[in-house]
Amino acid sequence: MLRFLTAGESHGKGLVAILEGIPAGLAIDFDAITVQLRRRQGGYGRGRRMAIESDRAEALGGVRHGVSTGAPIALFIPNKDWENWQRTMYSEAEQPAEASGADRPAVTRPRPGHADLAGVVKYGHDDIRDVLERASARETAARVAIGSIARQLLCRLGTDIVSHVVSIGPVTVPDPLALTYAEVRGIGPDTPLHCADAGAESRMIAEIDRARDAGDTMGGSFEVIAHDVPPGLGSYVQWDRKLDGRLGQALMSIPAIKAVGIGRGPVAASLPGSRIHDEILPPAGARTATVGVTRPTNNAGGLEGGVTNGEDLRITGYMKPIATLMKPLRSIDLTTLEESPAAIERSDVCAVPAAAVVAEAMVAFVLADAAIEKFGGDSMTELVANWQAFRQRTAARFAR
Repeated sequence: MLRFLTAGESHGKGLVAILEGIPAGLAIDFDAITVQLRRRQGGYGRGRRMAIESDRAEALGGVRHGVSTGAPIALFIPNKDWENWQRTMYSEAEQPAEASGADRPAVTRPRPGHADLAGVVKYGHDDIRDVLERASARETAARVAIGSIARQLLCRLGTDIVSHVVSIGPVTVPDPLALTYAEVRGIGPDTPLHCADAGAESRMIAEIDRARDAGDTMGGSFEVIAHDVPPGLGSYVQWDRKLDGRLGQALMSIPAIKAVGIGRGPVAASLPGSRIHDEILPPAGARTATVGVTRPTNNAGGLEGGVTNGEDLRITGYMKPIATLMKPLRSIDLTTLEESPAAIERSDVCAVPAAAVVAEAMVAFVLADAAIEKFGGDSMTELVANWQAFRQRTAARFAR
């Protein structure tokens, strides 16, 4: 249904993304894409690169007069820092005479925790820059642009997606599932870490400051909440159609994400069934879900059997600390095989808030794909009509 590819390097001319499968007739708000790209650049603990770039996506195809045509959508996001890297990152066989920037030496000391060593072994490179430029999280800017288009499609179906930071290092919000969608939606856009708990956020900032002072980095976790998700997305009939598996793969593909939890996540393994499964009760009050029943709890995170059940979809990503340390760990020099400190690249101290924005984009992409799969249609008119008919049938089935 939906698929995308990205291309480009961290310090190359820019990033390219091709998104295929968006129905015709979706009005695309490029200012809204810019808002999402700017959100990705924010968050306490980001590095100097974020002060250089001012990301904006330009449509190269698939959009006419601001509306999708049904053809693949091609996007280009320029790298403003390219002017400082032309003498290092030129693509021609010979360095162009007009190239600007510095002649940087080859990178030969792999960073523990990065793709550096695995990449040179896999592809046979001598210069680790051939690995790190593509393995860089800079690529996620293209995903955020793609996810913003998917988010705009979901908006036509009434679905909204938000996120919040749950933990930084040892500091954590006590019970993330106790926070409602409305509370997370209400977090101010200027909060340093986009955390719903002001006290916890202050302690998180202190952890990031301590890591920066020590030349270290910090990881953490975030939760993405999708509200008013149509029930029935995904399927239980084949392993690769289960929506929880598709969401897990999408989040695990984000750089530095090492684990994913849905609903209660790993805690579900430590509780008896009587305390983890969400009871199903007759309709009552504001907690009535879109399928016409009441679920007093949402420990399942909106997914049962790989299918959305009408409750808020809640998924948590766990991010390891950034691999580049200002006080580097031990490594080797690939040219001599002698012990040497790992290479230092310009980097962040903490990028958990940014990873949450990328995760929103990936969740939006997966949900949009599942919605197109469920409701069909080559145009937005068909898709929305099919969704509305499904809602009416479901409402009639559960009417009292």
